[in-house]
Amino acid sequence: MRTSLLMICFMAIVFVSCSHNKQNVTDGKIVKDYAVLTMVPKSVTVHQDFPATIKGQRVIEIRPMINGYLQEIYVNEGDHIKKGQLLFKINNPQYEQEVSTAKASINSAVANVNSAKMEIEKVRPLVEKQIVSDFRLQSAELTLQTKEASLEQAKVALANAETNLSYTILRSPQEGIIGMIPYKTGALVGSNSSEALTTLSDISEVIAYFSWNEKQLLDLLSDSHGVTIEEKMKNIPPATLILSNSAKYPLKGRVEMASGLITTETGSATFKAVFANPEGLIRSGSSATISIPEVKDSVLIVPQSATYELQNKRFIFIVGLDNKVTAVPIISSPSDDGQYFFVSDGLKAGDRVVIEGVSSLKDGTTINPKETNAVSFYDKIN
Repeated sequence: MRTSLLMICFMAIVFVSCSHNKQNVTDGKIVKDYAVLTMVPKSVTVHQDFPATIKGQRVIEIRPMINGYLQEIYVNEGDHIKKGQLLFKINNPQYEQEVSTAKASINSAVANVNSAKMEIEKVRPLVEKQIVSDFRLQSAELTLQTKEASLEQAKVALANAETNLSYTILRSPQEGIIGMIPYKTGALVGSNSSEALTTLSDISEVIAYFSWNEKQLLDLLSDSHGVTIEEKMKNIPPATLILSNSAKYPLKGRVEMASGLITTETGSATFKAVFANPEGLIRSGSSATISIPEVKDSVLIVPQSATYELQNKRFIFIVGLDNKVTAVPIISSPSDDGQYFFVSDGLKAGDRVVIEGVSSLKDGTTINPKETNAVSFYDKIN
């Protein structure tokens, strides 16, 4: 009997205890631990990336000035050539014949001039002795002037013929890289040909062209130091060129305006970044990415995992003084590595933010906040 009584008392205690615990769960009195972070403003550097097209500093089309057959090609596609180097020779016998004709005309004109001079020397004594009239001498002098004028015309014709003949030889106007050569030896070419003989690209410096939309441009200029646009452009940090193989080009580039207008079709303005290319690593026509750093002062940073999206808005949970959480919308931009958000609106310094387990929370939930070391957290970012 005594044993049975003790057993009944034990079961009663267990039942009361279980009933009490069940009531705590139902009433939400069991409070879970959540990691929280107190917001501290921090300066960070973010990068804006833009697709870019590379062009040489000077890209020149090599076109013939005259018509003829392509007789010789002295270079190959992709060759690095020097200024003045021989490129092409065009064959057209007409220009050689014109030079020969012009030289013959000069010889004839010289003979005529000498003949006119001799006539003057013959007539002058006769005039002085009044054997013939002055009219004979004046006529001889006018004939000499005519012959001298014809000699000058023959010299000009020779110069023109030699100029046309020189066009049959094409030399490089600058140092650079030879592009595609669409014509082969024997092809008929001329000044009206649809394609150039080749292109010559000076790549000692290369220019990366890219576009900023209107919002990006306004944000950049508003964050840059200076009063005028020229001053703000000078204060834009040097750009980094990311090549198509994802490698970063070691030399930095300066950002300049290529067009001061925002096109209505695209809503963007064209800019350029100029890079030195001493080793010729970057070729004209290639594609790349321009990365421009931007320093943001007094930014509040939260992990992306601490946020959630609802109806195209991003939210985060703030812990109040009573340890109850409240969901608030924020305006943010992602970090370069995609792990954090830089919050520009919705949070303030000193706010406590839940940074783990937000999927299990809802407005008004009471939590047991476990403070995260802010120094360790921010050290991981940079």
